[in-house]
Amino acid sequence: MSENKLSVDVRTEFGKGFARRLRAAGKIPAVLYGHGADVQHLALPAHQTGLIVRYANAIIDLDIDGTSQLALVKDVQRDPVRSIIEHIDLVAVRRGEKMTVDVPYTTEGDPFPGTYITFGASAISVEADAMNIPDTIVVNVEGLEDGTNIFAKDLTLPEGVTLVDDPELHVLSVTMPTASDDDDAADAPADAGGEAEASAEAESE
Repeated sequence: MSENKLSVDVRTEFGKGFARRLRAAGKIPAVLYGHGADVQHLALPAHQTGLIVRYANAIIDLDIDGTSQLALVKDVQRDPVRSIIEHIDLVAVRRGEKMTVDVPYTTEGDPFPGTYITFGASAISVEADAMNIPDTIVVNVEGLEDGTNIFAKDLTLPEGVTLVDDPELHVLSVTMPTASDDDDAADAPADAGGEAEASAEAESE
């Protein structure tokens, strides 16, 4: 938790103009809500915060006027062009509290030679202790053969983490390229060349 501790400022000004000035000063506007408390408007240090939110479901230990408050990064809003963080939503949490979060997954290993993987869901909804939310869920695809489908119910979750999503949620499939796929790919350049040749003959007439 030490690397995720931030000293933050309480904001008393609002509006787009103030938000722009805040970002120009190296800070990110944020709101903190949860547990029935009033919403708090905060300003977070941009550089440190940017490093923390690279990971999904990061927990930050906020120092707000000398008071410690744990918070889950719920939403990060970025400029679509410059990818600059424009605003962050934080949810207050307590140690030992259970949270429902969407956790991304990654694959390890290689499926059967010649096959490829097609993905379904991009993240899995689980319940976990706020202080032990996994960064990712690992799906082992080593040696899986053509036609294999993996659903949420097939995943091996870390200890203390339980599935919230539909057990039948499609996660990924292992597929072998079909002969028709290969034929289509092979025919495309030939057809294009034939059209070009026919066009050239027409122009010369």
